[in-house]
Amino acid sequence: MPDPQEPEGAIAATGMGGAMDLAASEATTLERTPGGPDGAGPSAPARSLWSDAWRDLRHNPVFIVSGLIIVFLVVISLWPSLIATGNPLDCDLGNAQKGASPGHPFGFNEQGCDVYTRVVYGTRVSVTVGVCATLGVAVLGSVLGGLAGFFGGGWDAVLSRVTDIFFAIPVVLGGLVLLSVVTSSTVWPVVGFMVLLGWPQISRIARGSVITAKHNDYVQAARALGASNSRMLLRHITPNAVAPVIVVATIALGTYIALEATLSYLGVGLKPPTVSWGIDISAASPYIRNAPHMLLWPAGALAVTVLAFIMLGDAVRDALDPKLR
Repeated sequence: MPDPQEPEGAIAATGMGGAMDLAASEATTLERTPGGPDGAGPSAPARSLWSDAWRDLRHNPVFIVSGLIIVFLVVISLWPSLIATGNPLDCDLGNAQKGASPGHPFGFNEQGCDVYTRVVYGTRVSVTVGVCATLGVAVLGSVLGGLAGFFGGGWDAVLSRVTDIFFAIPVVLGGLVLLSVVTSSTVWPVVGFMVLLGWPQISRIARGSVITAKHNDYVQAARALGASNSRMLLRHITPNAVAPVIVVATIALGTYIALEATLSYLGVGLKPPTVSWGIDISAASPYIRNAPHMLLWPAGALAVTVLAFIMLGDAVRDALDPKLR
């Protein structure tokens, strides 16, 4: 008598349309075999774009190296005292322009401040400006561009003309004009300026992605089943249109850090006593011949940071673009 806990057998289809009896264990084995018993059945569960992208990123040395650098920068921006015990504003004119010495590997600047400590503490400002500006640009540009691409019509036409106007404004010249009247020494006026002039690029990317996604079959099926506009945007279009925005925003993060340093170098960005790589580079420029270390260390930190974020953006782009597979 067969075991009551196990069925006597199972029916499996043959290649000619007939059927054959199988033991339960054999049927289970066939069900779990990728491709079925004849290799033509259902295969393993399909992976999504995001799982494929993460698998590629984990094996990409560019992503690993840039990711480690960025993690290190984020950690020291949050807790700079982990590797720098001094005060960036503690200066001694007796040490002005001196080179490296025990306990001061980067030397001193023109005011006798420790260059190493200022480079470490300057990381916080650069990372804060880059991350906040990128988030603001990504959110504002994605919302405006996504709505324009989805609804079209007059809203799309107006937004397109507004973005054309913003594209015509030179970024550095706009910063010289707009930030020259700001007296605050915090990062928020600089972040606000970057968001104001940076959202049109993300808006164009988001608009094109939404226009492409809304014509796909799954969106048309959801519309035919009576899905609301908000449901189609949030559940069907946004997850499939956000990848290009992420790629562009990741690459732009490095450019925003460089832009902050440029504006600070020109004297319209961050202002003392804020510790910034751009401020230190500007202050060290007149002494490049006599004390090059004052310029090379903050400039090197800026170059490494910008390069790390650009490399990360390139790796993410390669992983999220199916055409490059």
